[in-house]
Amino acid sequence: MTRQLVLIHGRDQQNKDAAELKQTWIKSLREGLAKSGLELPIGEDDIRFPYYGDTLDQLNQELPPGEVAKVIIKGEGSDDQKAMFVRSVVLEIQQAMGITDDQVLEQVDAAERTVIEKGVRNWGWVQKVLETLDKHVPGASGAIIARATADAYRYLHNPGIRATINIGVAKAFTPGVETVVVGHSLGSAVAYWLLKNEGHENGWKVPLFLTVGSPLGVRVFREAVAPRKHPRCVGKWFNAMDSRDVVSLYPLDERNFSVDPPIENKTDVDNFTENRHGIVGYLSDAEVAKRIHDALVAE
Repeated sequence: MTRQLVLIHGRDQQNKDAAELKQTWIKSLREGLAKSGLELPIGEDDIRFPYYGDTLDQLNQELPPGEVAKVIIKGEGSDDQKAMFVRSVVLEIQQAMGITDDQVLEQVDAAERTVIEKGVRNWGWVQKVLETLDKHVPGASGAIIARATADAYRYLHNPGIRATINIGVAKAFTPGVETVVVGHSLGSAVAYWLLKNEGHENGWKVPLFLTVGSPLGVRVFREAVAPRKHPRCVGKWFNAMDSRDVVSLYPLDERNFSVDPPIENKTDVDNFTENRHGIVGYLSDAEVAKRIHDALVAE
């Protein structure tokens, strides 16, 4: 029986046409394959693209872009845990991207400076980090980072949202059929959660789990999916990233995401998209595409 391919997208895909999105992924994969003189070895009917974009509503969509991050980061009442999650991610991005405190303070006016300097890890400081990322890191929109991280929190910490998404994505798998799984961005967390917790029991067979632009190595993400382990239904796990991608930040290695057997990492993807995170910049990478190809044709 022909092997199948399941492609699991990330966030910010709401109100989009699922068929068009699937074609975007396939087109980019074909471009990556062509760099090695290869063609897609399976028919498009054997490629599954579970779409859950409308499940995660865009946060604070009525607010001006400059206000979005402020609301998400500051949080109110029951949102305090989400706010702390977002703050933790943003401060980790600051460190990983080499943004200095002096650069952040350049965004602070005289009236704010005393307050900011006394509480460099409060929500005001985090907002200034996002403004600094806007200025110094190409494609790193502070509002997008805050929204994406808040949406990830909702998936990881809201059982109802997680269950709804998982049920939909799980329908893309056929028990007993060899299936290559590709997870991008938040989709890598969705895929990992499903493969680890339900894959073996459901009879899924995954010769290759390939993650791209994955945030699983970021501290609050890896803590949220603990205990970390190599999914029993997965043969090999290959992770690819662009070191300039502000979402993935770290390779999934022994330090950042230790599992047995270890994950193989490729950290030199040249993702040409504006924010270094776009899926087309990953699937069109020659090695990423070839890994998918080889897993689909392996005996």
